[in-house]
Amino acid sequence: MSTWKEQYKRKHVTLEEAILSLPKRAVVIVSMAAMESRGFLSEVHKYQDHFEFLKIGSCLNLGSFPFCEDKQYEKTFCNDSWFYGPSARAAKAAGLASVDYMPNNLHSAGMEKALAEKEEGSYLVFWGQVTPMQEKSGFFNLGLSNVYEQDVMDIADRVVLEVNPNVPWIFGETQVSLRQADQVVECEYDLPVIPVLPPSKTEEMIASHIAELVPDGATVQIGIGGIPNAVAALLMNKKDLGIHTEMFTESMIDLMDAGVVTNEKKTLWTGVSVCTFGLGTQRMYSWMENNPGIFILRGRYVNDPYVIAKNDQMISINTTLSVDLTGQVCSESLGPVQFSGAGGQLDTHRGASMSRGGKGIIALRSTAKKGTVSTIAPMLAQGSIVTVPRHDVDCVVSEYGTARLRGRTVRARAKSLISIAHPDFRDELTFQAKKLGFI
Repeated sequence: MSTWKEQYKRKHVTLEEAILSLPKRAVVIVSMAAMESRGFLSEVHKYQDHFEFLKIGSCLNLGSFPFCEDKQYEKTFCNDSWFYGPSARAAKAAGLASVDYMPNNLHSAGMEKALAEKEEGSYLVFWGQVTPMQEKSGFFNLGLSNVYEQDVMDIADRVVLEVNPNVPWIFGETQVSLRQADQVVECEYDLPVIPVLPPSKTEEMIASHIAELVPDGATVQIGIGGIPNAVAALLMNKKDLGIHTEMFTESMIDLMDAGVVTNEKKTLWTGVSVCTFGLGTQRMYSWMENNPGIFILRGRYVNDPYVIAKNDQMISINTTLSVDLTGQVCSESLGPVQFSGAGGQLDTHRGASMSRGGKGIIALRSTAKKGTVSTIAPMLAQGSIVTVPRHDVDCVVSEYGTARLRGRTVRARAKSLISIAHPDFRDELTFQAKKLGFI
């Protein structure tokens, strides 16, 4: 029987060979965010003449890739995305047909995309990024993401693994056998990172209200950005917190190192911080590597609202762009223009709201555009996408306080939301609420 090393050699091809071995028409789903397959994504446009049409599915592109950002390639390639990053946003704004958005909940997005393509008869390829193989076992590691990667791999017609020595080995449901791969490509590049930005004074005020809603022993899901970072800093006086989160972030390291997060009071996965992907700095990636206190599990499990709800005192903390006076939450668009994506916001908000003693928290600054626009509006702007429906929303927090909406009437909601709006806009909001018959 041949050794794993010998089998690896038989499957090893160059990046060019792997790209040119794809059918002329196919769907390629790549791994996401920090684990995006940059070798493939950066080079595929060079082989335009080989393809009739190649559809590439991805989530949160962090790099800049010509295949979906240059008009000369839009008849050959397209990028179907279920969360826009800066490059996809810019391409869409430029009017390119090579970028499109797929509405989704993160816990089912990748699998829904894969199954839909298979139903249409498409040839499905999974192209993922992994660690180097362990020669004694024949296993690679998916590193910082398993939101949908293994699920897509399980039903793909072809699996290509892009081996990068800079990928950290992470505990959890992240092991991939050489047997699962049809081709192995070796590429080396740095993983994308995002800086930690210090919170503003407004974000610190919002965080202070959120921290009051988090009891000792709670299990938390914290997003990314100034508000979540400020929240994490204000949780330092809490005891025995746990982590069950979609995305592992830098601020969670400080909470774990300080002994604030012990995971000992969790009712699900006691003793372990659970997530489905990580995105942050190189410090965070190094800290997560071979750390048995961090488990990355499949997104369809971690982000399933019914799984999340099994954690008692589950607290979900997400941010939004706008909320109307009835409680409709828009977190992903500016009017009809797609800005980001739903991500796991509805997943985690619903799960926390269903949890025994849990809370779903939506946070926002009270104004936008340098204080000229109220983010709490009588009605959402025309064409706005509702990310969290009003019948799901629980708590909304601004720098002026907390509005508890669950179980409240429209009249009560409107009055409560007006009370946490910026003072400069409260009179106008009250006038519009009366005009609309809300109060």
